[in-house]
Amino acid sequence: MRRDFTWILIAYLIAGVAALIAAASVGWTHPLAVAFAADVAATVAIFAFSRAFNNSSFYDAYWSVAPPFLALYYCAVAAPGVSGTRQLLVVALVCWWAVRLTYNWARGWSGLHHEDWRYVDLRASTGRAYWLVSFVGLHLMPTLQVFLACLSLYVALAVGTRPFGLLDILATLVTAGAIALESRADKELVRFRRSQPPPEAILASGVWAWSRHPNYFGEMSFWW
Repeated sequence: MRRDFTWILIAYLIAGVAALIAAASVGWTHPLAVAFAADVAATVAIFAFSRAFNNSSFYDAYWSVAPPFLALYYCAVAAPGVSGTRQLLVVALVCWWAVRLTYNWARGWSGLHHEDWRYVDLRASTGRAYWLVSFVGLHLMPTLQVFLACLSLYVALAVGTRPFGLLDILATLVTAGAIALESRADKELVRFRRSQPPPEAILASGVWAWSRHPNYFGEMSFWW
C-alpha cells in the first residue's frame, strides 16, 4: 500500500513539474490562459501514469488537488488593491475543502490493484476505444469542469477590488458551513460502514437523518 501511495505521489509531483514547464513556455500572457495551459499539462502527465499502470483511478485525486494551486497562482498575479483579507479567507477555505476531500479519498483507497467500478464498466463497454474515452471523459473533461468552476477564484483573488464587506462574510459562512457539513457526513458514513451493518440497512442518523445525500448537498453549496 505504501508503494502504491508512493507512485501516486511521484505522478503528482511530475504533473506539477509539467504544469510549471507549460506555464513558463506558453506564449500567452493572460493569467487564465497560463493557468489553463498548466492545468491541461498536469492532466496529460497524470493520464500518462493512468495509461502506464492501466488504471484510470490515478486521476481520482486530481480534481481536489488542483484548486488550491490555482488559488495560489491567482494570488500571485493579483492586481493592486485586491483585499488581502479576502485572499486569506478564500485560500484557507479552498485548502480546507481540498484537504478534506483528498483525505477522504485516501482513506477509502485500497491501492493500485483497485479501479473505480465505473471505469471498469466503461472499459468493458468501449473496448479498444477505452483509453481515448478515458483521456477525454475521465481526465480532460473533469479538469475542464473544475477549471471553469474555479473562475470565481480568479475574480475573488486576482481582480476584484471591492473592499472586504458583508457579502464576503456571508460567503465565508456558507462555504465554511458546506465544508463542515461534508466533513461530518463523511465521518458518520465511515463509522456506519465500519459497524458492518446488514446489506439492507440505511444510514438515517445524524445529518443523514435530514438529507439522503448531505455530503453532496455540502459539495454543491461549496461550489455555489
